[in-house]
Amino acid sequence: MTTPAEQLRDLARTRASLGGEEVTYWWSGDVYSWAPDEPYTRLFGFEGVNVARLVQDDEAGPDAYQLLTREAAFYLDPVSRDILESWQDLPVVHVWNDPANQRWRPFPVPSTELGGQVCFSLEIPLAYPSPLPVAQYPLHSAGDTYKALELFQFFADRTDLAGDADSVPATMSWTRMSPWLPWMARGRRPGGLTYHCRGRKLGSYDEVPERTRAYIAEHHPEYAHAPEKWSEPNETSWTYFRKLNPPA
Repeated sequence: MTTPAEQLRDLARTRASLGGEEVTYWWSGDVYSWAPDEPYTRLFGFEGVNVARLVQDDEAGPDAYQLLTREAAFYLDPVSRDILESWQDLPVVHVWNDPANQRWRPFPVPSTELGGQVCFSLEIPLAYPSPLPVAQYPLHSAGDTYKALELFQFFADRTDLAGDADSVPATMSWTRMSPWLPWMARGRRPGGLTYHCRGRKLGSYDEVPERTRAYIAEHHPEYAHAPEKWSEPNETSWTYFRKLNPPA
């Protein structure tokens, strides 16, 4: 992995597949609250699925890609791990992000040698105008600027990366710091959430736990597959909440 293009190629083989077939990642973890003068509290379990397809971005050059994905994730009871439909008498709005696409160009991918493994690190600070302005959503918005921090790590064996397979087995970790979720109706109360999850690349979508596949099939069966072509803008929990609750 000596040039940015080669580094991106190995990240692409770890995150998805150069062959263009669908790749499913599954993850599980927990969501913790933090607030001034309050103890850290595990509010929810969390489980999610991302189905991706990697294609060449011909307009951007031979070493550029489009990562076409849909992702669904669910807030769980922290003890029973059942999918929640309500929390503190409020309806839970799960994650239904369609699309959740990315454009990739060659760049120096941060990586760390860990003995027989390589870890690719992606640190993504976010700050942009919130889809939920405080004036329109005083109970559901933490501010007029949406700010969050997404921290991804993808782990692959060096021996697998040394081969020429289009896709290599991988595991991952994900940490996210964000404001309170809109459906929690906490307005501008100080504090927020930290997500702490881990997961892996599956052999196929059929390896997703049966309970989760059944919930997706009942509510949004299209999430079992990746998008066929590029579209924008991306969906987020904040834009999805706005769709469900348009401003008066």
